[in-house]
Amino acid sequence: MPKDTAATQPVVKSEKLDDIALITIDSPPVNSLSQRVVMGLAEAVAAANSDNSVKAIILRGAGDNFIAGADIGELGQASGKPSDSALANSLQSWLDQLEANAKPVVIALDGFALGGGLEVALAGQYRVATTRSRVGLPELKLGLLPGAGGTQRLPRVLADKLGAMAGLQKGSEMILQSIEQPGPKALELGIVQEVVEPESLLDAAKAAAKKLISGALKPVRASKLGDKLLSKEEAEQFRQMGLMMMGDKVRNLVHPQHALDCILAGASEGYAVGIRREAENFAKCLAAPQATGLIHLFFATRACVKVPGVTDQNFPPRKFERAAVLGGGTMGSGIATALLDAGISVVLKEINDEAVAAGRGRIESNFGSRLKKGKLSQKKYDEALGRLTTQTNYKGFDQLDIVIEAVVENIALKQQVFADLEKATRADCVLASNTSTIDIELIGQNTKALPRMLGTHFFSPAHVMPLVELVRTKHTSSEVLGAVIGLSKKIKKTPVTVGNCVGFLVNRIFFPYGQAAGLLVDNGVDPYRIDKAIFDFGMPMGPFRMGDLAGVDVAKFAGSIMAEAYQDRTYYSTLVEHLFAAKRFGQKTGRGYYQYPDGKTEQPDPGLAELVAAARKDAGNPPALELTDNDIVEFTFFGVVNEACRCLEEGIAIRASDIDVATVMGMGFPPYRGGLMHWADSLGSRHIAKRLTEWSRQFGAMYEPCDYLRERAERGEKLSG
Repeated sequence: MPKDTAATQPVVKSEKLDDIALITIDSPPVNSLSQRVVMGLAEAVAAANSDNSVKAIILRGAGDNFIAGADIGELGQASGKPSDSALANSLQSWLDQLEANAKPVVIALDGFALGGGLEVALAGQYRVATTRSRVGLPELKLGLLPGAGGTQRLPRVLADKLGAMAGLQKGSEMILQSIEQPGPKALELGIVQEVVEPESLLDAAKAAAKKLISGALKPVRASKLGDKLLSKEEAEQFRQMGLMMMGDKVRNLVHPQHALDCILAGASEGYAVGIRREAENFAKCLAAPQATGLIHLFFATRACVKVPGVTDQNFPPRKFERAAVLGGGTMGSGIATALLDAGISVVLKEINDEAVAAGRGRIESNFGSRLKKGKLSQKKYDEALGRLTTQTNYKGFDQLDIVIEAVVENIALKQQVFADLEKATRADCVLASNTSTIDIELIGQNTKALPRMLGTHFFSPAHVMPLVELVRTKHTSSEVLGAVIGLSKKIKKTPVTVGNCVGFLVNRIFFPYGQAAGLLVDNGVDPYRIDKAIFDFGMPMGPFRMGDLAGVDVAKFAGSIMAEAYQDRTYYSTLVEHLFAAKRFGQKTGRGYYQYPDGKTEQPDPGLAELVAAARKDAGNPPALELTDNDIVEFTFFGVVNEACRCLEEGIAIRASDIDVATVMGMGFPPYRGGLMHWADSLGSRHIAKRLTEWSRQFGAMYEPCDYLRERAERGEKLSG
């Protein structure tokens, strides 16, 4: 058997530049910090220290990155286990040694220096970065905390430049909010001492090393930049401020509090205490289910862009330079904004001049909001809107690369639009529909364009929400799908490829979510209690608050389409009909399930009780159910899990982890639970099947376990297969 040459190649290389040892991390593709790399670094530095002719050390990364972070695969193997991470422990100990190294160490930092990469850099005694570099400690995104001195060194470096309190605040913000800083800003904050253009990096590092050798520069050791920055009383006040700063973001999470605890332990009790606390708390985070869920989601997000038979076919890349969006409403204007932001020229087509002006106004507002917040420069704002043209006809559509239809959910209208587009566009122009429920083949049945047609189901607001469902039919060309996967990534969306059916993936599997909520209300459970239980579980809001946000009228229309398609397992509460009749359409009208006195903030509405009573009467006034909050969560979500299993069984979803990504990014399922299917597996298929079977006897077919779920439960297997 031939050996894996990548596994036998050295990941750390050394050479001498006169009296300087140049150590290069070379672990493609992004120089991830694995145990092999740490061992290689330790050996290379030890060799340089034992060479009397070496007076200083330069540490850099090969390619375009320094170190883009720890090896997530190694962390994933250790997550969920009640043991320390060997990688974190070995790295923390070695970085203390590196910082204390007798021969000065210069860090030459290009590209990404994230997580463990920045922690390695902070242990050097001088840091040179490039203008394109980015530094940060994003470990909290994985349910972890910086475990190799980051919670101690970063606040001290910042405090040295900004002052104790300001430095501690900025360091806490960077860690708790996973903020990355570009090279010039890192210089301003004192994280690096010098910034140069990429081509000058090695020369600048060598010049700094020479100055350190001669004594013209003094080595700076981050852990020595002040020991105690705050009193214990000040630290406790800062803790409360930090928790307030994070607000709802720490709901059901342990790692933000653990990270803040490390920062403040070091700041008030000294580096030695802080570094020990960091090791202890890192191990706690790694053993917690939140880290397991978030690390799972990390890999699931990377896997979902791989579509067998499509992304493995090496199709020539297709350029999308000119696009059109049909419809300038909330969805269409959001889609146009995302395309414009990615440098693509966009034609916005509407039915008349008034609608054109309204659509353009929405796009301008989308960019204007970012401009006002300082997230977009005036130049970028002008350039983006300069790529936008508007019109009311199909003139010039023969020059387009893709057209995305975002008109109202009317089958006849969409069919006419695509018949017109077939005539107006080139034969290689991609035709896409943003429909949220309608069968793509039904939309294109009057055309011969189905091979170049697919669904591009964005989620509102389309320029903000990260998910796009790419809906392929049995006719959709693999090359076309592959090209739109590439376009999705270009406009900074995560594409999940799904099969063609009514509701596609996310809307279909969440159809039972609203039904279950209505069934609970009809059976005597307070809607506000349901919302609170679901919110406490980790959703951004409960089903009734979500209904108000989407619009009761919209929910009624979409629900009728789904109910018609899946009649065999549908429960329909009349509560939505009573709200509709009362013109309580949700937040946009000031009253729905809640009332909105200021148009924004929801409050329970005493008037809802009368409508609930009417719906319960329609349902036959069944006796009130006695449920715990956990029962409410399971009653609401297990039907969703069941429908997700059907989607796997039918091939609507390629893999279970795609459902995890889609439910988190499309519906706000708690990321730290790893997505719907990962959460379901944490409870066990047998438990879910048992409860569904019990409820099906009481409430009928909507809770009958599907074959996929039932068979796996009988074998005690995971639902994720």
